[in-house]
Amino acid sequence: MVDMALSLPIDPAANDLLNRDPLALLVGMTLDQQIPLEKAFTSPYVLAERLGHAPDARELAGYDPEALVAVFARPPALHRFPKAMAARVQEVCRVLVDRYDGDPTRLWAQVADGRELLARIADLPGFGRQKAQIFLALLGKRYDVQPAGWREAAGDYGDADAYRSVADITDGASLTRVREHKKQLKAAAKAAKG
Repeated sequence: MVDMALSLPIDPAANDLLNRDPLALLVGMTLDQQIPLEKAFTSPYVLAERLGHAPDARELAGYDPEALVAVFARPPALHRFPKAMAARVQEVCRVLVDRYDGDPTRLWAQVADGRELLARIADLPGFGRQKAQIFLALLGKRYDVQPAGWREAAGDYGDADAYRSVADITDGASLTRVREHKKQLKAAAKAAKG
């Protein structure tokens, strides 16, 4: 996509796909729930291997749903919930086809500001506000997608010195810092419940 890039502690070929294929990046973000992020962001590469090529949004949107579930479920499964997540990825691709002519980069192209981009992302199936803010921060920090007000729209995830999400991971050490932050948040939430 651009010279700033995601550098997760995963297979270099999987990182390469994320950095050159906007749909792979979006699919990774879609899958990033209830599984380790390394698994979520490696799965687009595994999906491409299983299909024999990196798919585009039109292909996934029109894929036979049962066949796509079979691709997702084949061991090792692409997600711990392969049926639900195959459907979710297909729903996201259908939105891309319907609204953005199948081009994931049009999701973030020509937006007026960060709030508009946040609204576009949050409108994707499975993207609540927090996930949308994380993806916005990822686009801004790693791919130079920086419309006016993007950091503010991304909330705490947009902070330049944050270690809160995948947007802040550049190596194993930063992954550890992000995981520590998440552990602290969980501990604080547990303590608050008393």
